[in-house]
Amino acid sequence: MIRKIIDNYREILYHTFLAALIGIVVGIIDTIFGLGLLKVSEIRDNYIFVFVPLLPLAGVIIILLYRKFSNHSLKGMSLIFETCHGNNEKIPKMLIPLVMVSTWLTHLFGGSAGRESVAVQLGGAISHNIGRKLKLSDNSRVLMIAGMAAGFAGLFQTPLAATFFAMEVMVAGSLVYEALLPALVGSYVASFTSHYLGLEKFSFVVKDSLDINSSTIFKLVIIGIIFGIVGGGFAHILDSSKRFFAKILVNPLRRIFIMGVGLSILLLVLGLGRYTGLGTNLISASFNGDSINFYDWFFKFSLTILTLSAGYQGGEVTPLFAIGATLGVVLASLLGLPPVLIGALGYAAVFGSATNTLLAPILIGVEVFGANNTLLFVIVCSLAYVFNGNRSIYKAQKSYSYLDSIDN
Repeated sequence: MIRKIIDNYREILYHTFLAALIGIVVGIIDTIFGLGLLKVSEIRDNYIFVFVPLLPLAGVIIILLYRKFSNHSLKGMSLIFETCHGNNEKIPKMLIPLVMVSTWLTHLFGGSAGRESVAVQLGGAISHNIGRKLKLSDNSRVLMIAGMAAGFAGLFQTPLAATFFAMEVMVAGSLVYEALLPALVGSYVASFTSHYLGLEKFSFVVKDSLDINSSTIFKLVIIGIIFGIVGGGFAHILDSSKRFFAKILVNPLRRIFIMGVGLSILLLVLGLGRYTGLGTNLISASFNGDSINFYDWFFKFSLTILTLSAGYQGGEVTPLFAIGATLGVVLASLLGLPPVLIGALGYAAVFGSATNTLLAPILIGVEVFGANNTLLFVIVCSLAYVFNGNRSIYKAQKSYSYLDSIDN
């Protein structure tokens, strides 16, 4: 009995030590990727009419790169999930440079996409290959979760949110507690490393607050439900859109080229590039008091879905932050609430509802916007989680049912 306890502690400490090393490696790679992404976004914004019309060509290059070097890596996040669930034995090393370069190309030429998927894939792929090299058992699920957490934390520098995101995203409604210490250490090490190397964190202290009374609770319930529906709707429509376009445009090269032509036109006509890239311009506008149009969230919602359905690389989370923040500002004006505060709640809650996670968005709210309104983040993110229709942008995510576990 004592021997078993000692062995368990030894394994935890071993995984934690490896997670720290992985955090350093992932933090370095996240910094290279993140700074590169900022640079290509700056170039695109300065020459919007030069790069956005070439989006179809960039799409063709992306598909050809994957075909030449690792077509299997096109599965992206699904590959990470399948490996963690034990349904896939190997993540190609080529996934790492391919996902970085293809995402840079997507953003350079104006695609509306995110970056977190890249960071999580990088962390998962690095930790998985280290686990295989060391011949750890069962693909080292704990180490993979630690790597995913490190990837998220290195890019966003929100280590607590990253830890719980990686622990709860694999199986909605369940936490992989055995990965807690390694994931926590990997996250903090990656976050510190990327910050030390010059990658800046987005944060904005929200000074507004609300008096908790029947009127404000009623309004919070309304916005929580709306955020849940929008996030869940995004996940559902994204999945349906991917399947629809894959059916009518079977050839990936033809699909990304044809849809790229349409996207480049839309991205230029709708706001002269306002909806290109990550959406950080919309996030900044939401919290700096700049003009937000009532349709900004909808256009970002739609163009991100079309970009990802076409086959461009990146992710969904940063656009989801932008969708939530701009929608929050719109709802605040309708309900007579502080726009910055409701924008912050939307930033976190729409992310949570679309990823089908609960603790991560609450912690995102605390780490990005400060702890003053923690209770409000708990209320709104919980409602969004309940009303998201059990949808997720991650197709391979599993769901845990407590009642089913009793029956079994």
